[in-house]
Amino acid sequence: MASPNTAPGTGTGSASGHPDNAPGHAGSPFAYAPAPESRSVVDIAPSYGLFVDGEFTEAAGGKVFKTVAPATEEVLSEVAQAGEEDVDRAVRAARKAFEKWSALPGSARAKYLFRIARIIQERSRELAVLETLDNGKPIKETRDFDVPQAAAHFFYHAGWADKLAHAGLGPDPRPLGVAAQVIPWNFPLLMLAWKIAPALATGNTVVLKPAETTPLSALFFADVCRQAGLPKGVVNILTGDGSTGAALVSHPDVDKVAFTGSTEVGKAIARQVAGTRKKVTLELGGKGANIVFDDAPIDQAVEGIVTGIFFNQGQVCCAGSRLLVQESVADELIDALKRRLTTLRLGDPLDKNTDIGAINSAQQLAKIRELTGIGEAEGAERWSPECELPSSGYWFAPTLFTGVAQAHTVAQEEIFGPVLSVLTFRTPDEAVAKANNTPYGLSAGVWTEKGSRILAVADRLRAGVVWANTFNKFDPTSPFGGYKESGYGREGGRHGLEAYLDV
Repeated sequence: MASPNTAPGTGTGSASGHPDNAPGHAGSPFAYAPAPESRSVVDIAPSYGLFVDGEFTEAAGGKVFKTVAPATEEVLSEVAQAGEEDVDRAVRAARKAFEKWSALPGSARAKYLFRIARIIQERSRELAVLETLDNGKPIKETRDFDVPQAAAHFFYHAGWADKLAHAGLGPDPRPLGVAAQVIPWNFPLLMLAWKIAPALATGNTVVLKPAETTPLSALFFADVCRQAGLPKGVVNILTGDGSTGAALVSHPDVDKVAFTGSTEVGKAIARQVAGTRKKVTLELGGKGANIVFDDAPIDQAVEGIVTGIFFNQGQVCCAGSRLLVQESVADELIDALKRRLTTLRLGDPLDKNTDIGAINSAQQLAKIRELTGIGEAEGAERWSPECELPSSGYWFAPTLFTGVAQAHTVAQEEIFGPVLSVLTFRTPDEAVAKANNTPYGLSAGVWTEKGSRILAVADRLRAGVVWANTFNKFDPTSPFGGYKESGYGREGGRHGLEAYLDV
C-alpha cells in the first residue's frame, strides 16, 4: 500500500509482496505523480450561523462548535449550536411556508428542484472539495459519486412532483406538513438529497439537522437554495449535536421524522415518537453479507469486495463487512484479495489517486480500534498490508480478519470502518443461514455465474437490497431500506414517496 509519507509512486509493499508491475510501485515505469485537487476552489467562512426562514442567523443561546478536517485535524470553521428556541423558530418558519409551498402545482415545485439539481452540477467541484475536507473521504468518491448522485436525486424527484396522483398511492395523495430530518456524517450531501428531494417534491417543508462533524455541505446547500430562489422557510438547516436532533424530533408541530444513523439512536427515536401522529422512517445500521460461490469470477468478485467494504473507509451502513466464501475457493480468493489490497493508496483525500481517506472523527477511530482489538482477543487472525499512517489526522489501515466464527464480535457488531470479516461455508443453505444470522438486515451481495442461484439465494436473504455480481450500486429510482434492526421504511424510487404523503 502506498503511504502518504513516502515519495509519490513509491509504495511500501506488504508482507505478501507487491507485484512489480502494480501501479505506483517503485519499480513501475507508470508510477503515480501527485494529483492534488486545489482547495482554493471553495471558500469556507470562519463562522456559520443557522439557516432559518431563508436567512443565516446566530443561535439564540450564542453557542458554537468547531468542525475539523479529519485528515489533518485542522479547524475548518466555527458553527452555531442550535437549541430548543432555535428549533421552535425553524419549525414555525417551515409551518408558515408549508401553506403556500403545498398549494403550488406540482409542475411549479418541480422547477425549483430542477434548478437545485442544475446548481449542484454547476458547483460540483466546490461541493466535492468541501465534502472531502469536512468528511475525510477521497476526492474521487465525492467528485464521481456523492455529488452526481445528489444531483440525480433532485432531478428524479422533480420528475415525480406533478405525477403523484399516478404513483399508485391513491388518487389524491397529500403532503404531511413539516418534515424533521436528521442525517449522518458518512454521506452528508447525499443523505441530504435523499431526504430533502422527496420531501419538497411531495409538497412538504423541511427542517434538517446535519451531523455535528460534517455540517459544511448542508450549509453550502442553504446557499444553493437561495441561489435557486426557493421560497423562504421551505428548507431550514439547524447545526448542532445530538441534543439539537432530539429537540427537533420531539417538537410537537413536526409531522414527519426521517432519520439515518445508528441503530441505538434509531431505537431512541422510535420510542420518542411512539403514540404520536408523526410518520417515521428509520435507516439504521448494517452488517451486510457478501456471498461468493465457487463458480464466481474471482477477479471480479475481489473488485466487488473491495468496493463493498473499503469504499468511504467502510463507513457505509450497507457495507459488505462480512465476506462469506465457499470453502473450495476460499484460499484462492483471500490470496487475490490480499494482493489487491497492497495496491490501494492511503493518504491525502484531496489527491485524485487516493483510494483510502481518513476516518471521520477521533471518536469513530477509537470505536474501530476497540472492536478490532476485541476481534484479535477472541482469536480471529488479523491482517493488513504494510502501511505507514500519517502522523496527524484520523487513520486506520484496511484490515482483514480470517478464521472468524459466527459468535465473534467482528462478525456480529457493526464496526463502521475499513474492516472485513471473512467466514466460509460449504452449501448454499449454510451461506443463507450465516448471512441471516445477524440482528441487521440492510444489504447483501451474491457472486455466482448461475442466474438461478442468484434468484434462489436472494429470495431467502433478509436484506433490504441484494446486489448480484456487484456491490454498492445505487440509483434514485430504486428504493433503499432495511429489515430488523436496520430500520423500516424506504427511501428513493416510487416507494420512497409514500413516506412523505398522507395516503
